[in-house]
Amino acid sequence: MSLIDWTVLVGTLAFIVIYGVYRSRGKQNMDDYLIAGQSLPWYHVCFSVMATQASAITFLSAPGQGFADGMRFVQFYFGLPLAMVVLSITFVPIFHRLKVFTAYEYLETRFDARVRMFTVALFLLSRGLSTGLSIYAPSIILATILGWDLTWTNILMGSLVLIYTVSGGTKAISHTHLQQMIIVTVAMCVAGYMVVHLLPADVGFVDALKIAGKAGRLNTIDFHFDPNSRYNIWSGLIGGFFLQLSYFGTDQSQVGRYLTGESIGQSRLGLMMNGLLKIPMQFLILLVGVLVFVYYQYNPSPLFFNKVETDKLKNSEYAADYQSLEQKHIASVQNQQVAVNGLAKAMDEGHEEEVKRWQASLKESDETQKSLKKDAVALIKKNNPTADTSDVNYVFLRFVLDRLPIGLIGLLIAVIFSASMGSIAAAYNSLASTTVVDIYKRMVRKDASESHYLMASRLSTIGWGIFCIIVAQYASKLGSMIEAVNILGSLFYGVILGIFLVAFYFKSIGGKATFWGSVVAEIGVVLCWWFDLTAFLWLNVIGCLLVIGFARIAQSFVNRSSAA
Repeated sequence: MSLIDWTVLVGTLAFIVIYGVYRSRGKQNMDDYLIAGQSLPWYHVCFSVMATQASAITFLSAPGQGFADGMRFVQFYFGLPLAMVVLSITFVPIFHRLKVFTAYEYLETRFDARVRMFTVALFLLSRGLSTGLSIYAPSIILATILGWDLTWTNILMGSLVLIYTVSGGTKAISHTHLQQMIIVTVAMCVAGYMVVHLLPADVGFVDALKIAGKAGRLNTIDFHFDPNSRYNIWSGLIGGFFLQLSYFGTDQSQVGRYLTGESIGQSRLGLMMNGLLKIPMQFLILLVGVLVFVYYQYNPSPLFFNKVETDKLKNSEYAADYQSLEQKHIASVQNQQVAVNGLAKAMDEGHEEEVKRWQASLKESDETQKSLKKDAVALIKKNNPTADTSDVNYVFLRFVLDRLPIGLIGLLIAVIFSASMGSIAAAYNSLASTTVVDIYKRMVRKDASESHYLMASRLSTIGWGIFCIIVAQYASKLGSMIEAVNILGSLFYGVILGIFLVAFYFKSIGGKATFWGSVVAEIGVVLCWWFDLTAFLWLNVIGCLLVIGFARIAQSFVNRSSAA
């Protein structure tokens, strides 16, 4: 990167940290630190909720997902608006009325301590691990592309945010989330504009969309019902609904965001706006990836986007094999450029038969390049068994570094850091609040002072920060990272949601039955994932329904035992 890019990067990050520390000034108590004194307006709630969900993985992996697979990943979010409606009607007023710090306090009142502690354990495990992935995901890519040391990149990514999170708590996080979302949105819009600007002079935005459509990259909605298909409208509406309902309704990293609303109405409005804005935002990010795909239809593309691994391969015993693959790739790219120009001309002239012919040729080139990429991955694994071969995570950053002008490179890398800081800050805060409120305050020190609990919250934040950085150091390479994080969540969120739904709507089911029902349900979900019985989104539905079903069965045994 140039000096200007470094200046933009460091300046943006410094501004975020300084602003967060500035907003955290003044006297604080535990209420201020954990839920901002329930004083924030709806737009703070909305953008804080969005920033918590939109980690750096979103801005690294999602454009690559659009590049490789088109727009169909957006269906993952189709259940979100409906989930926001349900949350606004049910969860929000209950949590506000009970004046809780965490979502799990309610469970002991409704059931018993075992159910509360089991749910807390599921949350801490899932959120701690996924936060480690949220640190690792951008770190491994930045370290690989920019030549940075991975260990220090993980430490930088994970510790930078601790400065204002430890000092300011939820209020500082919410204010920095607002500025982070503004920076991220502006930068992604600029990136999209620049991709179109770099296309040939006679190819505009509409032309690019037409090319993407003919190449199968605008496959937004799939109505075919297939439990093994990761992304179709049914898995998005049903599986996505259960995942989003559990994530936003029972994950403290999100509950803590809308508990900051100054009233039930402000929290509801913030959630509803999140439901309306999230899908267009995700659509925009995927569309940037699709436009990058179109750009590489007119311009030579790398056979493999992770340049560090290909450079290693070129200096290995497999160099000749890789050179042969690259020559075949160059020939395929040349055929592709002929096909895309022929397709564009045929569409302008309205020759349907020619359009179909060139479309078939373009598809053939695409399949050839995918096949060559698989062969390249096999060589990379032979040369370096520990190599990160998930190319989808490198597409967008490689394009940024290779093609965008000085200044924008620094800004977009700052966006990656900024997005990472937003989600990590909320995770640290939620892990700390759950640890202090649900474990420390309940089981260790029940009658300490406010200042004692405030200090415990700060120390817990530091402790979880260290834990997540350690997880990041040992995280394995997990393919498309945006999928990996959602798969991890799906292993736990359905069961957690089931526990809360039993608490809200099945008043005849007690704590003992709910505890054992949820334990058996979690085992069932893990087995479904282990044996790959269905696409991961459906695990949320399965986990939720298993909890309800097993809890009802267990309650019948409890009733019989009591009657006897």
